[in-house]
Amino acid sequence: MRFSTQMLLLQLACVTAVVAICTGVFVGIGVQQLRAEAETSALSIARTVAADSDVRAGVAQASADAGTPTNASLRGGPLSVLAAAAEANTGALFIVITDDHGVRLAHPDPAMLGAVVSTEFAEALAGRETVSWESGTLGASARAKVPVRDPDTSVPVGEVSVGFAPSSVFQELPLLLSGVALAAGVALALGAVVSFVIRRRLERLTLGLQPEELSTLVQNQAAVLDGVGDGVLAYGPDDVVTVANTTAARLLGITDLVGRRIHDLVLPGPVIAALAGEPSAALAGRRAADTADPVVLADHVVYIDTHPVSRANRNLGVIAVIRDRTDVVTLTDRLETVASMTEALRVQRHEFANRLHVTAGLMDAGRVPDARDYLDDVLDTSRAPGGPFAGEHLTEPFLLSLVEAKAAQAGERGVALTVGPDSLVRGVVSAPADVATVLANLVDNAVTAAVYGAEPRWVDVELLDDGDTLVITVSDSGQGVFDDTQVFSDVPRPDVDPDAVHGRGIGLPLVRDIAARLGGEVWLADAGGPGGSGAVFCARLPGVMRAPNHPAQGEER
Repeated sequence: MRFSTQMLLLQLACVTAVVAICTGVFVGIGVQQLRAEAETSALSIARTVAADSDVRAGVAQASADAGTPTNASLRGGPLSVLAAAAEANTGALFIVITDDHGVRLAHPDPAMLGAVVSTEFAEALAGRETVSWESGTLGASARAKVPVRDPDTSVPVGEVSVGFAPSSVFQELPLLLSGVALAAGVALALGAVVSFVIRRRLERLTLGLQPEELSTLVQNQAAVLDGVGDGVLAYGPDDVVTVANTTAARLLGITDLVGRRIHDLVLPGPVIAALAGEPSAALAGRRAADTADPVVLADHVVYIDTHPVSRANRNLGVIAVIRDRTDVVTLTDRLETVASMTEALRVQRHEFANRLHVTAGLMDAGRVPDARDYLDDVLDTSRAPGGPFAGEHLTEPFLLSLVEAKAAQAGERGVALTVGPDSLVRGVVSAPADVATVLANLVDNAVTAAVYGAEPRWVDVELLDDGDTLVITVSDSGQGVFDDTQVFSDVPRPDVDPDAVHGRGIGLPLVRDIAARLGGEVWLADAGGPGGSGAVFCARLPGVMRAPNHPAQGEER
């Protein structure tokens, strides 16, 4: 508040200085105008008197007379009468008429008649008019001197001098000063009011923050925006973006965010809805405070949190925090793959322990032939096609481990997972993270679909490699895809039939984007449907395979 008062006083001082300067200029201009009017009036009167025929004749006669006229002869003469009448009519201080020697032929003071004037008269005798401010026997005055010409030859034979006293010239100056003072007072009052209004408006716009506080706020904002790893985007009540850091621009793929409306950005609908703070249908049953919803944006999986901002009960807009969770989702998929393999090992260990217990019990009971027969049955079962995992022709270690783990999980849910007989993988997986994410998502979706399908429940996986490209085909015995146009949509749709398992999250959009980033694709080969088989999804992943270091057993180098 102290700084605001100082600013107000400084504004008032500036307004006062401007008004004072303007007042001085206006007064100076007014005085100059009054002086110019007095000089113009004097010159006009002098010309009029000098052009009078009686004046020209009288002055020419006096100049032609070799002697000097006496005071007595000039008193009451025609020139004195004419000059006195002109003085009375015009309000001039004096009207003086002289001959070619400067002898006064007419003067307001009769005692001065017949004497030489006290001011210079050579300019008039040279035929030139002059206007000036001079001091003479009657004091300072604005005077004009005009030559009097001979009526026959037009040669200057004398002069007419007309003067106005300063008191008569500036008699309108008090009125002028009063007007200027009134205008200055009004301008000063208006300036004070405007300064106060501007101060109040600035306080509202800056929310009461002082300039030093604004400077600190800008520094802190720059430090925070450039220091955080998340994208930060802020927009006002009019939906126009006011703040956006480089991370937000990178994640959204738009460089010129500031100054654009949220709904005018070229972004997917779910992203616009999340930035605008509009809860999706999938959030209808959640807590109102839980507004974060994962959305797929280009090759990123992001979470967008929006928080309204207000100060002093005034809505300032919304801040959106954009968190890149692509690495987290990828790591989660990897952990799920590891967990699947661990679970498969646990199931195998548990089954192996049970078999050891059975074998040990038979041997403890002395039934060695029965134990031998039991072990032969177990061995035959593991070798028979269509057993727990019919994938004998798949030899790639990573794919074998992943599919075995998924087969174990599927078996616990009552689904038989098999590897198609046409599968052939000769290379070695060089991008296990991407392959695991795509294959695991497709298999998990297929297993879930098969669970909701009719008996028998199965999932079939076919894997083929061609150079560095891996082609995956996953089919199931489920009920198929209900809406093949929305299967890869990243918009959660709770209105879909609960039995529909494809297109209900970010799994399919994620694997599609991963394949696109690799230069491949994921597509729905067969939607399936009622009365037929389930859905068939295919994926083509370039650059995820490499040639083996050693040829497989039975192959030539």
